[in-house]
Amino acid sequence: MTQEQIKDQVRQFIRTNFVFDDRRVLEDKESLLGSGVIDSTGILELISYLEEHFNVKFEDTELTGENFDSVERISTFVEAKLSPGVH
Repeated sequence: MTQEQIKDQVRQFIRTNFVFDDRRVLEDKESLLGSGVIDSTGILELISYLEEHFNVKFEDTELTGENFDSVERISTFVEAKLSPGVH
């Protein structure tokens, strides 16, 4: 799966579950927490979705804003988790 495919799926999940204005543009590098798109509870929902949908497991030490604060960061992180030899 490519990073663009992951971005598309993550963006669709976020739009469906957190953005209720169809005109709202969700930029790849936009801070999801900083812009108010997702709150702390939403991050937990997002992580649950990512683990289930992409069949990945995140360690407690990986649950940082650096990995989950934008569509770009999420897709980069998930793509790395999906790479052979990365856990």
